[in-house]
Amino acid sequence: MALNTSAEAPLPVGEVSRLIGGWIDRLGAVWVEGQITQLSRRPGAGVVFLTLRDPSHDISVAVTCYRQVFDAIADVVSEGARVIVHAKPEWYAPRGQLSLRATEIKPVGIGELLARLEQLKKALAGEGLFALDRKRPLPFLPQRVGLVTGRASAAERDVLENARRRWPAVRFEVRNVAVQGVHAVAQVVRAVKELDELADVDVIIVARGGGSVEDLLPFSDEQLVRTVAGCRTPVVSAIGHEPDSPLLDLVADLRASTPTDAAKKVVPDVGEELDRVQQLRDRALRTVQGLIDREERGLAHALARPVMERPQRMVEEREDEIEALLARSRRTLGHLLDRADSELSHTRARVVALSPAATLERGYAVLQTADGAVVRSADDVAPEQELRARVAEGEFMVRVADTATG
Repeated sequence: MALNTSAEAPLPVGEVSRLIGGWIDRLGAVWVEGQITQLSRRPGAGVVFLTLRDPSHDISVAVTCYRQVFDAIADVVSEGARVIVHAKPEWYAPRGQLSLRATEIKPVGIGELLARLEQLKKALAGEGLFALDRKRPLPFLPQRVGLVTGRASAAERDVLENARRRWPAVRFEVRNVAVQGVHAVAQVVRAVKELDELADVDVIIVARGGGSVEDLLPFSDEQLVRTVAGCRTPVVSAIGHEPDSPLLDLVADLRASTPTDAAKKVVPDVGEELDRVQQLRDRALRTVQGLIDREERGLAHALARPVMERPQRMVEEREDEIEALLARSRRTLGHLLDRADSELSHTRARVVALSPAATLERGYAVLQTADGAVVRSADDVAPEQELRARVAEGEFMVRVADTATG
């Protein structure tokens, strides 16, 4: 719908409204699903006015229909009911309002709702939002617990009273929201996001009492499921009673069967913890006492040994052994010295017997020339040559006689 307009040549409001109406009139009829939030049936009026709202988003649209169209389902439809409407978009030009003119209205049955929930469940499971490895453990003792529940509801009372009875010092950050109806999803989602952003909130509980399938539908809403899946804080689902199982139970980090059960699982019991501490202390005391008893028995056994009664006995026994070893070592050393002395005497005798001095003692003499050379042959000397003769008791000079004259 392109128009040639400018600040100098603008279109009147009426013309713009008329053009929008003409464009909308060309749209065909559509099937629309939503939740009735407002219903106006004026006596005698031929037209019924209602507001159809998307329960997952804060979006509504006005719907009108003839009385006979609505009368066909008037007995089974009221405010808060989910319906499917076959309608054609209409534009009311004088006020610039869009509405839907319904020609048929069908209530959404329980079976159909459950079938859609099953389809949504399979789709979200296929994305891994319900996987066990995504589950985060709850803190042992949360400093502050976030609670999303209805105002002054039995669920709120059950959680607060049971938690404080178990651990009186527990602190809560409570967000009161609508837990059913058209505003429930948006308020619960907003509350969960607010609590998840608080640094001192360690765990979040989403709680409400039991109800019909329609009453619990907000807790199977896709937007809420994805919000909880994206939380950094562990989330506990405590919706309805044991048989109830909205999709929030599957995506939460922990499912509690009831709000009271949620309080028990999130907050430890101070009495039980004190008993556990006492049990651990008793166990530790028994263990230490057992160790002491065992060491005392070992010490008594050691003290009962003869060596502890007469410690010098061990020294005396070792003294006798040392004396015996000393005597043995002396004997061994004496034998070695005697053998070595005998060997030395034999060696000395052989050396003396073979020495030149011993030879001289037997009457032999050694002849040496003037330069000290030993005469070994007669050819080594000349006639009249003086030689030195060494004998056992000294030396003297001799002269070589002439062998020819001699």
